[in-house]
Amino acid sequence: MLSPASGPLERLGQSLVDHPHRLLIERSLHSILEMARIADETADWQLISGALSDLHDALSAFHPHRRSRKVTVFGSARSLPQSSTYQLAEQVGREAMAAGFEVITGAGGGVMEAANRGAGAEHSFGLNIQLPFEQAPNPYVAAAGDRLVDFRYFFTRKLFFLRESDALVVLPGGFGTLDELFEALTLIQTGRTAPIPVVLLAPAASELWQQWPQDLLSGLEREGLIGPDDGGLVSHAGSAREAIDLIRHFYRVFHTTRVSDDGLELLLHVPLAEADLLAIRSGFQDLLSSGDFELGESCDDNDLLRPCLRFDFDQRRAGRLYQLIAAINALDLPRCDDLLHPEQRSCLGSPP
Repeated sequence: MLSPASGPLERLGQSLVDHPHRLLIERSLHSILEMARIADETADWQLISGALSDLHDALSAFHPHRRSRKVTVFGSARSLPQSSTYQLAEQVGREAMAAGFEVITGAGGGVMEAANRGAGAEHSFGLNIQLPFEQAPNPYVAAAGDRLVDFRYFFTRKLFFLRESDALVVLPGGFGTLDELFEALTLIQTGRTAPIPVVLLAPAASELWQQWPQDLLSGLEREGLIGPDDGGLVSHAGSAREAIDLIRHFYRVFHTTRVSDDGLELLLHVPLAEADLLAIRSGFQDLLSSGDFELGESCDDNDLLRPCLRFDFDQRRAGRLYQLIAAINALDLPRCDDLLHPEQRSCLGSPP
């Protein structure tokens, strides 16, 4: 038994005795010890300490809310409350909350404030950033208590936008919004994050998303700089309701992906029939690096055993992977709780 006066290293050693992730923790501690040998400037340790504090604060905020899916809303901090963009963002927050999703924003004003306002503090998360000039969180997420996280660094903040998001809705915005959009597309295209729906949304009178994104993607495709189907990583919606409906449909049958020693696994809510497997084999052979599609089972992040579709995925075909997910979501399958509750990562204990 450790005394109350025991130091942090003694308490850490005691907590590791039966910890299920002891090896990973020991690997992290080894990295810190190695950095201690080479990082001899105050600025080095300010970076290390600040990044670890960001990780701790964000993990603490999100850990109690792992079961619910979350929609991140990106957009300009400059949108005024009387603008159509602000009002549309507020509708997105309201529609997401009504559908059972929670809402994540950057905690600032404009589009971020509107989305938090629509969802309400009890259904919102705000990922604020500490800047040389003061950036106070908007009043709707400031009331969210431990759902508001103040980040020291942009890179850790971006990490949690994608780590915790099950969907992105991107409204008109400037350089920051475009940076967040293209970072998300990069991580999806390279397989560093699981496929999630990315929805572009703007007021009816706005031309922002109507032409240039498609022109840009078509130009990149013509030059061979992206895959022939990578433009399909982005969806377009004409209203807040349509944006949320697109997100709900994305998770109708599809749950998430997992990489195993046997290849990529598409975890599903319900098992596919042999006839469905034959149709996938017929229509999506170009997704395979080798082998074939196989049906199986795999555990999700909650250690629940789920049916899955397993195959050796050609990572250069991210756009085609989205087409496969769409085809699976369009199948006529038996109803179950998970199919009725796409807003939940796990429906155990969901009300009937």
